[in-house]
Amino acid sequence: MAGKSGREINAVPQSSVKQKILSWEGGLVIIFIAVLILGAAISPTYNFSSVFREMPKYLCEIFMMFAMGYILIIAEIDISVGAIVCLAATLGCFAGNAGVPLAGVIAVCIGTGFLAGCLNGVILTHFTELPSMIVTLGTQIIFRGIAEVSLGSGGSVSMSNSKMIMPLATMVGPFPLVFFFVAIAAVIFIFVLSRTTFGRKLYAVGSNHTAAHYAGIPVQKIRMICFVLIGTMAGVCALFYLSTTFGANTTTGQGYEMDVIAMCVFGGIATTGGKGNLIGATIAGFTIVCLRIALGQRNINTQLILVIIGLLLIVSVLIPRISEVLGNRKRRAAQS
Repeated sequence: MAGKSGREINAVPQSSVKQKILSWEGGLVIIFIAVLILGAAISPTYNFSSVFREMPKYLCEIFMMFAMGYILIIAEIDISVGAIVCLAATLGCFAGNAGVPLAGVIAVCIGTGFLAGCLNGVILTHFTELPSMIVTLGTQIIFRGIAEVSLGSGGSVSMSNSKMIMPLATMVGPFPLVFFFVAIAAVIFIFVLSRTTFGRKLYAVGSNHTAAHYAGIPVQKIRMICFVLIGTMAGVCALFYLSTTFGANTTTGQGYEMDVIAMCVFGGIATTGGKGNLIGATIAGFTIVCLRIALGQRNINTQLILVIIGLLLIVSVLIPRISEVLGNRKRRAAQS
């Protein structure tokens, strides 16, 4: 469109390369590259081949990260996902040992996650005054308790016919099969969030539940969908977990909820709801996976890895707050 001066004025402002680099996602790409360089520096065996070979045991968490992004955007939280993975993996093992074919094991794992997500969603949408953290804390104890009772005194179960589930852990060229499933899930979840009416409704609900309700958005229906979705993704996670470990125990999935929340928050999704996107969260997820692999190849204590992830989580929460404070100070200084 031409202005009075005769110059062309773009209807949509064009973002510069500098702005893209200085964006949260741009910073994450730089950090991701730095992690790859760090891994190659500290481990002589750290290369693309070894990273893709070790990825399957970590990538399964990213399935839950996509759905957790939706949960955080609507200003909710689900800390029962690790326990759902434990229960789904346990029941999947029992099904496989009972002679159920691969299709049946897939149905058991995903179905368990779906039902667990339904339980969380039904409670939270029928008793709207209850906070999601408390409800999912309670169901976390229930789901893991059921798994522990099922496992009995041994506390673990192994698949007697591990060859049945091995096809899910096959390599397609240099890439593990799960990598392609994660890529497909990423495209779907990112597209839905950024390009559909449902995605815009998620942001509206997260920004203000009451305003969204009066605007005609079915808030409780959307909450239900999100909790069912993350439960289902936990079932998918359990399925691919089984394909690499061929068993489950009482500690299966422990800490997964913190891992996926860290991926989301490190990726720029606000815990207060209504902000963030899954592009940044996906980059953050792969950054944490590659960091885990690099430190694991150097036999770094797993507890230290958890400390590093915890620090990343704290820093990613503090940075927006610090930026906001500095921005307010600059505005006040400019006005005075």
